[in-house]
Amino acid sequence: MRKSFFLVVLTLLCFWQLQAQSIDTIEVRSASMDKDVETVIVIPDAYYYNPDEKFPVIYLLHGYSGNAKTWIGIKPNLLQLANERNVIFVCPDGKNSWYWDSPLDPKSRYETFVSKELIAYIDTNYRAIASPSGRAITGLSMGGHGGLWLSIRHSDVFGAGGSMSGGLDIRPFPDNWEMKKQLGEYAQNKERWDKYTVINALEKLHNNEIAIIIDCGFNDFFYEVNKNVHNKLLERGINHEFIVRPGAHNAKYWNNAIDTQVMFFRKFFDKTLPKD
Repeated sequence: MRKSFFLVVLTLLCFWQLQAQSIDTIEVRSASMDKDVETVIVIPDAYYYNPDEKFPVIYLLHGYSGNAKTWIGIKPNLLQLANERNVIFVCPDGKNSWYWDSPLDPKSRYETFVSKELIAYIDTNYRAIASPSGRAITGLSMGGHGGLWLSIRHSDVFGAGGSMSGGLDIRPFPDNWEMKKQLGEYAQNKERWDKYTVINALEKLHNNEIAIIIDCGFNDFFYEVNKNVHNKLLERGINHEFIVRPGAHNAKYWNNAIDTQVMFFRKFFDKTLPKD
């Protein structure tokens, strides 16, 4: 009886340690900004069971006023989702940067951080698949803008990009969410705002260059700009998934949307990664 009890306790302790290991909160050095950036890493259990296996990575970006822990708060079972889809999630703190390299603030270079410095860190320190066929990026709201902005501009890094309730055309909202801190006042910098919005970045995108998924609720204040991006992609003959469901700009919507996006990315990985 005593031996059995000891084995149960040992098993539970090992399980607890495995769970604790499965979510890392780390500091990643950004040389371009000369600072450390908090990042949450969610690691599937199979990572520890299969020491020779490499894993695809989905980069999850938070919205305005969020941080590295936002996605864990919105999706408390993110670890379970990582286990189900056998992927690593990487959630960096992007401040209120909109994931641009700001033309005004040399200390706000989150495009460089996410697309180069963070990628290099993850590929070096984790068993990540170090190719576009094993990388996807998406996010909510400001992070939805970031997911498409970065994947379109860095298709050599990310093979797939997504957006949930994304601010995919920033120009209708010139006084919101501190964007003018990054780009300057809209009235005096229209050309710059045109250059830094996702809907105009589509001009450089070729069909099937990246796998694209866009998700937005009917009652979201970003619904019209998401629909405009969808229509522009159709006009240019760019294949993509466009999902519209009842819902608003809130955590309840994103908690559901992330399941669909991760399934989309898992299908992309299964299609593009070499088979054993």
